[in-house]
Amino acid sequence: MQTRRIGETEVSAIGLGGMPMSIEGRPGEARSVATIHAALDAGITLIDTADAYHRDAGEVGHNESLIARAVASYGGDTSDVLIATKGGHLRPGDGSWTLDGSPEYLKQACDASLKRLGVDAIGLYQFHRPDPKVPYAESVGALKDLLDAGKIRYAGISNADPDQIRLAGEILGGRLTSVQNQFSPAFRSSEPELRLCAELGIAFLPWSPLGGIARAGELGSRFAPFAEIGEAHGVSPQQVCLAWLLAQAPVVLPIPGSSRPETVRDSAAATELRLSDEELARLNEAG
Repeated sequence: MQTRRIGETEVSAIGLGGMPMSIEGRPGEARSVATIHAALDAGITLIDTADAYHRDAGEVGHNESLIARAVASYGGDTSDVLIATKGGHLRPGDGSWTLDGSPEYLKQACDASLKRLGVDAIGLYQFHRPDPKVPYAESVGALKDLLDAGKIRYAGISNADPDQIRLAGEILGGRLTSVQNQFSPAFRSSEPELRLCAELGIAFLPWSPLGGIARAGELGSRFAPFAEIGEAHGVSPQQVCLAWLLAQAPVVLPIPGSSRPETVRDSAAATELRLSDEELARLNEAG
């Protein structure tokens, strides 16, 4: 398994996005646990979650708790597993999303995530989405306080623009470790943020790297070169997509969502797929 770095920590170059295991259409817990165990078997050591990854109003943190139980029941060595979670984006349980980027809320959310994950310090804690009602500097300031208090090992931001990345880096005193933005063949508008992260040496975690839960299976039909190159290599279009993302920059760590063992194994295998310069050029033009 190819590796990359988040801060000073070496993790798998492909992570596991836990969201599909906790929202609408989610599988039973047994299959979800089997999926997480399959990821660990495949060498995946980066697992992405958020307190907002849940379906119903009374189950905030469903995905965090699920991941904690699955990791605890694995039976193998999990000391190198980095769980990344997020706070500041909420689901009231009616299908909508709301925001609360206030420092008070972020600190409360972090404490709740600590309890659900059952850890002394969260591996990577990320501010989920900017809240227009709260100055961005105040939200990021809460991350600084959490770092200083030892409640989180690394701090990151999500859904950020270049100016917010630079501001967060300044506020955190050079301790901004990751940026998690949407990036896929269908959504490339975060390329400036990706390039800035590469320049600064900050991990860039593309979310929905295969186009989202509903459309990941359509990737090959929507973007023919991914299917054609996959056929030439004897692999899936999704695996080609992840290999293409890894080739964008050494700081890129895709986090495809999964709720089945077979798809997470396919994703993990992308780190072994080598694409030629000509193939990468075709894929770069396929959006």
